[in-house]
Amino acid sequence: MSTGLNIKKEGQYDLVSLGALVHRLDPGIIPFRKATECKIHVSGGEYNVVANLADCFRLKTAVVTALVKYPIGELIRERVRAMGVEGIYKEFEHNGVNGPNMAAVYSDRGFGSRAPVVFYNRSNEAAALLKPGDINWDAIFEKGVRWFHSGGIFAALSETTGELIIEGMKAAKKSGAITSFDLNYRAKLWNIWGGEEKAAEVISRIVEHVDVLVGNEEDLQKGLGIPGPEVTAKSKLDPSVFLAMIEDVTKKFPNVKVVATTLREVHSTNRHSWSAVAWINGQSYQAPTAQLDVYDRVGGGDGFASGFIYGLLNGEEPEQAVKLGWAHGALLTTYPGDTTMATIDEVRAFAKGGSARIQR
Repeated sequence: MSTGLNIKKEGQYDLVSLGALVHRLDPGIIPFRKATECKIHVSGGEYNVVANLADCFRLKTAVVTALVKYPIGELIRERVRAMGVEGIYKEFEHNGVNGPNMAAVYSDRGFGSRAPVVFYNRSNEAAALLKPGDINWDAIFEKGVRWFHSGGIFAALSETTGELIIEGMKAAKKSGAITSFDLNYRAKLWNIWGGEEKAAEVISRIVEHVDVLVGNEEDLQKGLGIPGPEVTAKSKLDPSVFLAMIEDVTKKFPNVKVVATTLREVHSTNRHSWSAVAWINGQSYQAPTAQLDVYDRVGGGDGFASGFIYGLLNGEEPEQAVKLGWAHGALLTTYPGDTTMATIDEVRAFAKGGSARIQR
């Protein structure tokens, strides 16, 4: 079955992403108001994809982003390098007082019946200052790029970041790279400067240049302004609502060849049912359902996206690409932090049903 994607066989970079780097402060299961210490995880929705692809799947990747020249920026630079990702940075000087800053995300894991808590400090964030003209796209794409990726979190940061994504998407298409976008709708980010209406306006202009779209039915509705269908889902694991929306998505954006998402039913903070579904060039594919014992849920969706993209880049059959994404996303929830600690052999074993209890 053809995916409808004309993927280059080789290039200096298998995938380049554009997004924001953040540091996440994690006190574990302790609520922040009682925390006395934290772990620091380097993260970012768009960065996580290239980090996973480099570390687990051994692909050649790079992240285009902002970096501030102060100790937190240097910590982040070192972690990016340790994951095997090349950093392509616009660097900013810190004024010693109020920035620009590398954004902080605060997230305790919760436990059992107590849900995780996530909040931000993105004040004067360097990545939000990025704008068209800041990146030499010709220099990046002339080296050979097979795939270009960005996402809705970066698009939501300011009035200029969405325009930079569009500039990058146009350069990617001109070079012959496949383009993907993870809708990742975050109401907190969009609400401070425009809400759903602004999100739909900005993201729709981006998706005009996208081949592969990642996002669930809520992302499609709020991120793209597409009304929900009359279909009612039987459960969080039922893909019928998502699949019913595909016709409207592809009617509005005929350039989109692939749409994929995870399916998750949360029984408690540490117990989830997990699946995934994709529409690929007119056909739908669904992964099995696994019962997960979750250590840290942050990054599971990015884990799915990276495994799924790896499958497509590696020429796997569509169903196998979905299973690889599903398997990698599941494994990622068993590790601390936002990026992978899995090996490709572990992912392939899980995809075959060898490493988890699976319901069929």
